[in-house]
Amino acid sequence: MTVTNGLYSIQIEMRDGGHGHASGVLMLIDGAIAGGDSHFYYTGTYSADRGKWRGELTTNEHTKSVGVLPLFGGREVTCGFTGTYAGDGAEVDGTALVGKTSVSFHARLALQSAL
Repeated sequence: MTVTNGLYSIQIEMRDGGHGHASGVLMLIDGAIAGGDSHFYYTGTYSADRGKWRGELTTNEHTKSVGVLPLFGGREVTCGFTGTYAGDGAEVDGTALVGKTSVSFHARLALQSAL
């Protein structure tokens, strides 16, 4: 079994005392990631085998967030992640380098529509 190609909702929570969360959508298709939320778009790649997966995701701001503190301060940020998956969802833990600070996070993905 591999990661199901489709549209996923994603919920991200910061770890290690980080204060922040985000939610959005991702398309996972044959090792490619594309998605976004109200202020950022996401692109990346992943590989998966036997219930485990890993990848890299880059966030870029597409709309300025007036009155809202963006998760990574509005910067382009690349995150590495590893985790597990099942037929209808996945979980990952990852780290993003924001300036000179490493920020860890946990994310849950839920399959909304398979392709």
